[in-house]
Amino acid sequence: MELPPRVNVLGVGISAINLDSAVATLAAAVRSGTRGHVCVTGVHGVMESQADPALRRIHNRSLLTTPDGMPMVWLGRWAGHGSMGRVYGPDLMERVMEWSRDSGATHFLYGGNTGVAEELKSRLEQRFPGVRIVGTYTPPFRPLNADEQAALEGQVAACRPDFLWVGLSTPKQERFMDAQGGRLAATVMLGVGAAFDFHAGRVRQAPRWIQRSGFEWLYRLAAEPRRLWKRYLTNNPRFILSILAQKLGLRSHTLEA
Repeated sequence: MELPPRVNVLGVGISAINLDSAVATLAAAVRSGTRGHVCVTGVHGVMESQADPALRRIHNRSLLTTPDGMPMVWLGRWAGHGSMGRVYGPDLMERVMEWSRDSGATHFLYGGNTGVAEELKSRLEQRFPGVRIVGTYTPPFRPLNADEQAALEGQVAACRPDFLWVGLSTPKQERFMDAQGGRLAATVMLGVGAAFDFHAGRVRQAPRWIQRSGFEWLYRLAAEPRRLWKRYLTNNPRFILSILAQKLGLRSHTLEA
């Protein structure tokens, strides 16, 4: 199947899409049986990829690498993709769940703290009657051991979901999808991070006007300063300086497949 074009953001290929075209691409992947993973990527993911070529390749080999933050959208529009819009993990999950009510596509939830995946399953089934969530798995806070890996593979193989949603953090979820892509019997794996906590009601989302403003990072920093201060106060200034250097021709970045 044909995938959308990409915008080169510091060597990371961000898909030139909006929410509608993202859902259409995922629907086409499920219908055709095209396997792959989806990275939901903003400034944090792009900057983590600068010092990690393997992570950058995971982004660039994806089915989609969505423009999660408004800076990705603005850069895409400046590059000539006027219809590009934010494809935020929680919104993408909602839209795919809504689409799957009629299509019959199935879902598996992997990730979150203890009890989060089960709470999320219950809430999504209430919000989207008829949605088919065929399994959940809450991993430990460490790599899976051999027995846990075998149990996960067996559980996923038994239900063969169309979508396997991964609720870890960046870059942990991207590495998980890359390592598990050939081992788990799921068509599309999607790393959506905090969407699990948001939709399970564990963490409150920023208001829409803040999301659209490009300052959601500030809202989240105020809500979780101890966990997020290093991510935002280090990565954001580095991102701005790196983009300026790229625009001025002081640095070049190629897309590595």
